[in-house]
Formats: sequence, C-alpha cells, structure tokens
Amino acid sequence: MKIPVDDIPQSPKEINFSESIGELNEAYAKGSAADFRFPPFLDVDLVYYRSGRQIFFQGTLQGTLEGCCSRCLKDFTFALRKNFDFVLSPVAAKSDRKSAELNREDLGLSTYSTEEINLTPLIREQVMLALPTRPLCEESCRGLCDGCGVNLNHEACLCSAAGEDPRLAIFRTLKVGR
Repeated sequence: MKIPVDDIPQSPKEINFSESIGELNEAYAKGSAADFRFPPFLDVDLVYYRSGRQIFFQGTLQGTLEGCCSRCLKDFTFALRKNFDFVLSPVAAKSDRKSAELNREDLGLSTYSTEEINLTPLIREQVMLALPTRPLCEESCRGLCDGCGVNLNHEACLCSAAGEDPRLAIFRTLKVGR
C-alpha cells in the first residue's frame, strides 16, 4: 500500500486493508531456520496523520501464521496480533547535515525521502518484530527426548532412567557436610 505524502492530513485518518506478506516465506526459505510460514495477506487497521513534516502511524496487524515448535518440531498455527506505532521524518538535505555519521538521536529514527510512503516494508518489519523468538506449540511443551527422540508430549520415554550425564560423575563422589 502506498500513500502520497501530500494526501496525509493533519487530523487522524483511519484505513483498513490487507497487506501482502507472502514474500516473507521466500526470505525465510533462504535462511537455515524455517520456523514460520506466512499467509499471503494480513489484515491491517491503520491510523495516520502528520504534524509538520513528521508522519505518524498507529495500527494493528493480525492474521494466522504457521510455526514449527522449537521443542517438539510439531507444526502448529497461531494467531498473530500486534499493535504498533512509528514516526517517519523527512530525510535532511545534504547541506543540513554536518557529517555523514549517525548520532545517538538518529539511531531510532525512520525517514522518508519520496513523495509517497510505501507501507509494505514497514508492515513486514512490524510482522518480523511481532514473531516469537522461540516458537512453541504450547508453553507446557515437553519437547523431544534427547536420548531416543520420542515426543514427550505423546508418549513415555524409552530411555532408562539411569541415563545420567557422565560429565557430572565426579560430583557424585563428593561428600557433603564434612
């Protein structure tokens, strides 16, 4: 979705649209971890307005994504809903800049330099920020047994209970309280 900068009012304006995010699947396929699969579109509710030359955006994105549990490797679906807000400031002209270095105030600043704002990369960024760092099918997921590989959520482990870590054997010989 693109919004011409000149059409952005000073009073808040609300729009609802579906944003295409299916291309994120291709980006994730290039990486080594395929933890998520994205639907073709997400629903976006957006309020935007300007104050001077700065443009303010507030909104919510929502949809259903698929994930691969990082504990048990089971595929699952989950609802993604994220509130977001960001501000875009115009790029300073080269004559306004004293040096090409960024200072502390510039690090959290998003800018625009064209006559229209392309919301697609901004929405995709918000989707990436909303993803969990470790996808879990359930908070109580017990995962896979590291010995036999059985899914501990569905069946009992086939390994012996005496399978102790040999690296800790020296600690079993210590006498406590002497």
